[in-house]
Amino acid sequence: MTVLSFDEHGVDVVYEGTEFRLEKKLVEDAIGKSYPDVTDHEVLQIVEPDPALSGEPQRVADILA
Repeated sequence: MTVLSFDEHGVDVVYEGTEFRLEKKLVEDAIGKSYPDVTDHEVLQIVEPDPALSGEPQRVADILA
């Protein structure tokens, strides 16, 4: 299971027991959107090769609100 924890500067990720940080700029460059418009599903797709997406995607702006 992958855990994503968003804040205004980026995302803390735990993937297969490994913890790492994706900085805001890296996420924006990888997805091609401004950070507030990126969704949790899009971040999950850059972390996992074939993620099981469930529920509605949430924008970072809505998560941080």
